[in-house]
Amino acid sequence: MKNAFSTAVLAFGLAAAPAWAGGDAAAGEKKAETCAACHGPGGGKPLTPDYPLLAGQHEDYLKHTLKAYKSGKRKNAIMNGMAAPLSKQDIADLAAYFSKQQGLQYKY
Repeated sequence: MKNAFSTAVLAFGLAAAPAWAGGDAAAGEKKAETCAACHGPGGGKPLTPDYPLLAGQHEDYLKHTLKAYKSGKRKNAIMNGMAAPLSKQDIADLAAYFSKQQGLQYKY
């Protein structure tokens, strides 16, 4: 009985692995050129304080946010249009790239 359960858990884990896989940061860097127009190079220096800092954000947060803009669940005239053509892979790649950039640095 224990072996059957372990086998089922392993099979489920292997089947779900692609859904848990992260994006490709190198591919995300190429896709992020458009984002730099508002969020700055690497997402680390937005043009105005109204635009959020993307660099160093958690990968899951970035994915969730881009998916919400794409679906229209989150409303922003600019971002809804920017996210609309993104594929799941584009979103994963962008999230991987921005999450690996250096975010805010605090001095104590």
